[in-house]
Amino acid sequence: MNLISILVLLFITLFVVVKLTERHGQPLTDEQQGKLAKIAMVLIFVMLVAALIKSLV
Repeated sequence: MNLISILVLLFITLFVVVKLTERHGQPLTDEQQGKLAKIAMVLIFVMLVAALIKSLV
């Protein structure tokens, strides 16, 4: 029962976020997309290093 309620809550939240971003979202320029891609790559690298350290400790 707990799992079902969590999944329903996640689905409702995702639905609301998607609807809000469709209505109020603005397309990104190429420069903004490039900047976000660089930030995402750095964050992914940091997460991988943190997971490696966690698994070794």
